[in-house]
Amino acid sequence: MKTIRWGMIGCGNVTEVKSGPGFYKANNSILYGVTNRTISKAYDYAKRHPVEKVFETVKGLIYDENIDAVYIATPPNNHKEYALMCADAKKVCYIEKPMALDYAECLEIINAFEKANVKAYVAYYRRRMDKFMKAKAIIDNNTLGDIRFVRVALYRQPQKEEIEGCWRVVPEIAGGGIFMDMAVHELDILDYMLGEMVEAKGIYENQGKIYKPEDNVTACFRFKSGVTGTGVWCFNAYQSVDVIEVVGSLGGITFECFGAGPITLETKKGKQEIAVETPQHVHQNLIQSIVDELNGVGECPSTLLSAARTSRVCDMIYGR
Repeated sequence: MKTIRWGMIGCGNVTEVKSGPGFYKANNSILYGVTNRTISKAYDYAKRHPVEKVFETVKGLIYDENIDAVYIATPPNNHKEYALMCADAKKVCYIEKPMALDYAECLEIINAFEKANVKAYVAYYRRRMDKFMKAKAIIDNNTLGDIRFVRVALYRQPQKEEIEGCWRVVPEIAGGGIFMDMAVHELDILDYMLGEMVEAKGIYENQGKIYKPEDNVTACFRFKSGVTGTGVWCFNAYQSVDVIEVVGSLGGITFECFGAGPITLETKKGKQEIAVETPQHVHQNLIQSIVDELNGVGECPSTLLSAARTSRVCDMIYGR
């Protein structure tokens, strides 16, 4: 099999453990080169990881003949620009989530890669984590019967770095507030488990006035299958709660999206907890699926089309 040589744009915190090592620990994959807006960070990253080359510019990395695929690990406001450059260079692309600032930008990216006839993917890595694959299997094998509704609740206290200010609470950079950084994972995993959402409505408020965008979002949504759902996301509450509940005619499951807790399955037979280990490098399994697909083995489950659906739902919730 061919070894896929990756270039990485951005050397932020997410690349230290969650994603970066996955590129050189996956089979038939190496992290060949990196670059960063602050170039000293790229050199520091390369010293601490097995990286052969540091690129002074994004363009230099994308158009280098030794690079087969590019990981865009920047905030969302750069995703479209760099993705379009990758399509122009005919380089495979792996884009951090959310795919772009909004659905319109997603469509531009999709059109560019379709014209270039090049594959691209989005970093909704939970689609290849055991917990969520097992939860999907429970749903698919009809253990819960006909699915009736889903409930999402994610709330916590404000984080120190958010109070002080970071790009995740600058709408021009993030596409919204913390909702766009965290809730998108939950919306995507529901798309993976239950199919496309065709309708969504939301209300949102900035209750804490700690930063510019909203800190509280409430939404209702409907899937193409007829399953309905509700969600509440509050990032200025007194305690932390992280739960996704899927309820059917024969039973239900609950699980955390961000925590390491078990899947809880409850039917007429009783209650069962299914423990699932969280991998050290959470992106690695999805990266492996990309490398395998590029080598003609299997398919990566997180595509531009699936990721764009999540961005479309966000737009509907925001009413834009």
